[in-house]
This record gives sequence, structure tokens and C-alpha cells, in this order.
Amino acid sequence: MRRLRTPRIAALALLTAGLAACDATPLPLGMERGTELFETCAPCHGANAAGNPDIAAPAIAGLPQWYIEDQLRGYQEGYRGDHYTDLAGLRMRPMALSLTREGDIESVAEYVAGLDPVYPESTLHGNAGAGATMYTQICVACHGVDGLGMPELHAPPIVQLNDCYLYQELQN
Repeated sequence: MRRLRTPRIAALALLTAGLAACDATPLPLGMERGTELFETCAPCHGANAAGNPDIAAPAIAGLPQWYIEDQLRGYQEGYRGDHYTDLAGLRMRPMALSLTREGDIESVAEYVAGLDPVYPESTLHGNAGAGATMYTQICVACHGVDGLGMPELHAPPIVQLNDCYLYQELQN
């Protein structure tokens, strides 16, 4: 019969005690975690995610979950918010990079998608007729006649976005 040595027993006891001390409570996901994570978004996007034209933070309330997830991943992977002239994107990228736990992106996207869309007032003045013509010629193919987007083309709805944000995106 083989005898266990004291150091092995002590190591096993320490390992068991260490595992027992670990908190086995699962981390929250979904809406609960999304609500918590959104607290870091609210200073720019607003408590109801209506956006802030003063800092080019778009209205994001009610945007599709898939779109929010895609954009956050884009910031994390560097194909959004990486150009030196995109100041709003450069501000957003570190925020997306802070979503480090598995499920964080999905949780905050689920929360934002569940908010009621907000339709901000126009802040820019231009030629609405010329804009309608350009929209019909360029944008309608992906975003639809009604601006509600086409998920199959990965084209989000744009009807609830701030006009200043749309302008900025067209400039970028």
C-alpha cells in the first residue's frame, strides 16, 4: 500500500480550501448586466439613449441588437473609431474596449435594443427636397423607403438617428 506524503496532503487541502473560497455565484448577463453596463454609456448617449448632438453621440435607443453588437465589435477590432479625423469614434473606441467579460456586448446591446426609440428634433438646416432626392438615389437601396433598414443587408434603421450624427457619418 502506498502512503500519501504530508506535502501532497497539504497541497490538496490548500487547493480544496481555495476552490471553496471562490464565489460560485454566476455573473449576471442579459438585461440585468446590460442595465449595469449602460451606466457607462449614459453620460454621452443620455439616460434614455436619445443621444447628444453637442458631442456627436447618436440616439441609439431601440436600434436592433445585431447592429449594436456589430458596431461595438467594430470599435473593439479597430475598423471603427480608428481614424484620426473621427473624433467621436476615437471617444467611443475605449468604451467598447472596456466590455471585456464574455457576454458584455450582447447584454448591453440587448438593453439598448429594448429601449423605446427616441426621435430627436432636427438641428441642421438644409434643402429637404435635395436631401430626399439623394436619399432615393443612394440610401434607399439599403435603408429602405421608410428608413427602417434591411437586416438581411446589415443596414440598420436610420429614422431615429440624430441628423448631426447622420451628417457626420456621411462626412466620414
